[in-house]
Amino acid sequence: MTTAGPRQRIPPWKTALAFVSLALSLLLWVNGLVASLTRPSVGNDLGRRQLELAALAAPQLPPSWRAAVVGQEPEASLLAELQRQAQLPPLPDSAENDQDPEFARVQQRSTLLTRALLLIRAGTPEEARPLLERLDDGTDPGQSALIRSLLAGSPRAGVDPVAAARPLENPLQRRLTCQALGGSADRCALPAEERRAKAQLLAANALPALALLAGLALLVRAAWVRVRTKPSPLPPLVGPELGAVDLILLISGGFVLLGEVLTPVLVSPVLKQLLDGLQVEPSLAKGLTVVALYLGLIAAPLAILLLMLPKAGPEGGWLQFRWRPLAPTLGRSFQYFLMVLPLVSFAGWLQQQIWPDPGGSNPLLEMVLNNRSSLGLLCFAFTAVVLAPLFEEVIFRGVLLPVVARDLGPSWGVVISATIFAVAHLSLGELPALFVLGLALGWLRLNSGRLSASVWLHSLWNGFTFTNLLLLGS
Repeated sequence: MTTAGPRQRIPPWKTALAFVSLALSLLLWVNGLVASLTRPSVGNDLGRRQLELAALAAPQLPPSWRAAVVGQEPEASLLAELQRQAQLPPLPDSAENDQDPEFARVQQRSTLLTRALLLIRAGTPEEARPLLERLDDGTDPGQSALIRSLLAGSPRAGVDPVAAARPLENPLQRRLTCQALGGSADRCALPAEERRAKAQLLAANALPALALLAGLALLVRAAWVRVRTKPSPLPPLVGPELGAVDLILLISGGFVLLGEVLTPVLVSPVLKQLLDGLQVEPSLAKGLTVVALYLGLIAAPLAILLLMLPKAGPEGGWLQFRWRPLAPTLGRSFQYFLMVLPLVSFAGWLQQQIWPDPGGSNPLLEMVLNNRSSLGLLCFAFTAVVLAPLFEEVIFRGVLLPVVARDLGPSWGVVISATIFAVAHLSLGELPALFVLGLALGWLRLNSGRLSASVWLHSLWNGFTFTNLLLLGS
């Protein structure tokens, strides 16, 4: 590890500025963590989407392993989940204001229709009637005739169930509507959509399961090697010659106050006016907004970091990216990704046992799950898989970890950087999992001697999460 030269006297104004920045940042982070308790969790949407896929795919699954994949009665399970979610308290005004009103309205109507159709399918049409009457409010003329047919309670003469259900976009709703209007199982079947749902369901379950098993095997192997052989010494840890005041100004002042607070205030109105003037489609506008705001967020802290770093640095630079050779670094990062997967899963499971519904998932997850624009999804992917790993690893593992490790030791560097990394995401519900992921990212930084390994691991993790959301998304 490189050692810093003689400590220079810190100007009083700089210390005062750091103190004010830290106090304001702590206040903002505490408020953000508390507010995350009332923020909607993507877990409810994920659970519903998985059950919808299961109910749609069930006819395409062989009877011998249908129960193992989708359960004994997938439609009953979906109905139970929708009934449970209907009993949840409404979102606070602040959370509702973050949603697109039109999208929220369409989603609410779609959920009501699915519940009503499942209740009819379950043989309790009297429970479905109040839901159908809520939908028969004249706000959606295209569904009015269909809702009235369902309210009639019996198939109307001259009504073709298949044709009546065809305008519905949701394939599960089309099949259930066709059956509710008297269509047979064969006539109402949607083989192409059911096969696609089966492929999505198997991919969304099989890929994580295989990765989890591979990760457990690698963890056992790593533990066995650690017991049988003496661990290799850590490579030298090189980091910027900064002090505690510099770190506070960089993270609290640059990242939190300038990036997270000031940037949206300055950029959002201009960006909205620009996108509205160009008449950009709403789903794409969300993606472009996320990219633009994230670029604005990272501009201030990176500019401050560049000003802080001396021009003359060690071989490989102050941050020690060391992208080459690519293959061994990427392979090692993938190995760590597999090993961290069961650890993060265990942390999430343990939290569920202690605190079942903390809420407050990252809003970007909800945007990805519900976005229907390919270009919008590409914007989200670029932010999650490229921008976020690069920026966050520079701040937390490129600067924070080695600077803390220089004074307190490598272990404390890993732990403190993982803690601040987890807290900075402002989600109590995701805090344990993010802390474990931060430990893995820091440990890989220590063992590899290069920041690029952590960037690749972070990118792999975000890419894995993004892919799973796409498989379950609409």
